[in-house]
Amino acid sequence: MTTAESREAAAGSAEPVVRAAAGAVRGRREDGLAIFRGIPFAEPPVGEARFQAPRPVRAWEGTRDAFTFGPPPPQESGFMGRTGVLEAPTGDDWLTVNVWTPEPDPAARRPVMVWIYGGAYKLGHSGSPGYDARRIARDGGLVVVTLNYRVGIEGFAHLDGAPANRGLLDQVAALEWVRENIAAFGGDPGRVTVFGESAGAGSVASLLAMPSAAGLFRRAIAQSVPGTFFSGELARDIAGALATEAGLRPTAADLATVDPRRLTSAGEALGPKMRQYEETWGKVVHTQTPFSPVVDGEVLPTTPWQALAAGAARDVELIAGHNRDEYRLFLALSGRLGEAGEEEAAAALRTFGPGPDGERAYRAAFPDASPAELHERVQSDWLFHMPSLRLAEAQVAGGGRAHMYELTWPAPGGGGALGACHGLDVPLLFGTFDADLGMLLFDASGPSPEAEALSSRFRAAWTAFAATGDPGWPAYDPGRRLTQVFDAAPEVTAYPEEVSRVLWQDHTFPTLPLLS
Repeated sequence: MTTAESREAAAGSAEPVVRAAAGAVRGRREDGLAIFRGIPFAEPPVGEARFQAPRPVRAWEGTRDAFTFGPPPPQESGFMGRTGVLEAPTGDDWLTVNVWTPEPDPAARRPVMVWIYGGAYKLGHSGSPGYDARRIARDGGLVVVTLNYRVGIEGFAHLDGAPANRGLLDQVAALEWVRENIAAFGGDPGRVTVFGESAGAGSVASLLAMPSAAGLFRRAIAQSVPGTFFSGELARDIAGALATEAGLRPTAADLATVDPRRLTSAGEALGPKMRQYEETWGKVVHTQTPFSPVVDGEVLPTTPWQALAAGAARDVELIAGHNRDEYRLFLALSGRLGEAGEEEAAAALRTFGPGPDGERAYRAAFPDASPAELHERVQSDWLFHMPSLRLAEAQVAGGGRAHMYELTWPAPGGGGALGACHGLDVPLLFGTFDADLGMLLFDASGPSPEAEALSSRFRAAWTAFAATGDPGWPAYDPGRRLTQVFDAAPEVTAYPEEVSRVLWQDHTFPTLPLLS
C-alpha cells in the first residue's frame, strides 16, 4: 500500500483502500463499518475453466472499486414456488467474496466468520439482502466474509472430464483467499469460523471432511445439516438425466457447449420429473433437488459422519443444530401444510423411517400424532434433525468438541402456522427480518421486541463462539446431551428430540445409493 493509500485508509470518512494479494480494492464506509463487495477470489469459471476446479485470480493494476456484489452463479429461477435471484449484476465473475470489517487495520487481528449460503445446492447468492452481515460484524466486533460458489449443474453435477464437487472446491478457494488476505482487512487468519445453513451447513459438514480444507478454519457452525450425500454411481446417473434434458451427454466437453445461463433449464426441467426415477434414485426424488455433495473418494473421501467419527476434524470446534419444525416450510410452500392423510403418512414413514420397521416404530413412539404430524415429523427427522445431531455426536466420538442447539421459537408470519421452520434461524441471525425469507416468516409490521431479543442472542452466541470457542452453553456429551434451546425464554436442557434420537440411534447416514 502506498503512503497515500495508507492515509486514505486511516481517514475515518474516506473510502477505505486495502491491498489484497491480487491488487488494491476500495470499499465503502457504512454504519460504522468498512464494507468491500465483489472481490474476485478466483478466475471466472468459463471458457477453458468451465467445469474445472477454481483457478487463482489474476492480479490487476491500480485500485479496483469493491462497491457492488459480484454476479450470482447461474441458477434456476426458483424453488417450490419461491423465486431465486431477482435483481443482481450480470457477468461471468461469479466467484467473489464480500467483507464487513470494523476497520481494515492489519494490527487488529479480529476473529473472522465466513458465511456459506444455502439453497438446495442449486440456488444462492452472497449478495442477497438476507445475508447483509453488518449486524453480525458490528455486534460482534469481528470481520465477516460472505462468498459465492457454483451451484446446480455448474457446481455439483458429476460429469466425465470434471472434478466432483466443484461448488465445494470454490468454497475451499475462498477460504484460501481468506487465509492469504484477511489480515489486511483487520482479521486474524488463525481464528476463522465457517458457518452456513441448509445446503450451506451441508457444505460446512463437507469441508470438515475434505483434506483440501484442512487447516483453513478453526471453528465451524452447521445450521440444519441436510443428510443427503450422493454415491458416485447415483450422482452419475442423475447427471445423465440432466444431460438428457439438454440433449447432450453427461460430459464437461458436451455441456460446455451450452451457455451457463441456459443450461440451468435442464435442472428446471428435471425437477418436476424426479418422481419418475424413484425406483433407481430412491429417497432423493422427494427432495426436489438433483444436487448434493458427492462422496467421490477424492475431493470428498467419505461422508462427514464417517470422517468426524474417525477424528478428521477433532481440532475444529463445532456448533451443530436445527429448528424444531424444519419440514413445515416445504409443506407450506407447496400448499400442503397439515393436509397429509393416512395413506400419505404411511408412505412417508415407510420411505424415510429408519430401518425396515420404521413405520411401526414411529407410530409406537408417537402414538397420539395425527397422520399430518407423522408425515411432517419423519421428514424433519430424516432430512435435518438427525443428520445435525449425528454430526455433533460424530465429532465427540472422534475426540473433538461440539455444542448442540435447537430453535423452538415459532415464526410470527402467517399467524404462527409455520412454527420454528426451516430457514427461520437465518433472518434471526442476520437481523434481516424484511428481506428474502424473512418477509414470509415475520409480520410486515416488523420484528417484535421478543424477536429482536432472540436475534441478539443468536448473534451473541455465534460471535462469542467465533472469538473464544465458547457459545455460552456446555459442550455436548453422550451422557447428558445438553442442548441450547433458543426460544423466548432460552434454556439448556437434555436434547429435546429424544424420542426421535432413540429411533435413529443405529442409523449411520450412508451415501444415497443407486438402487438398480
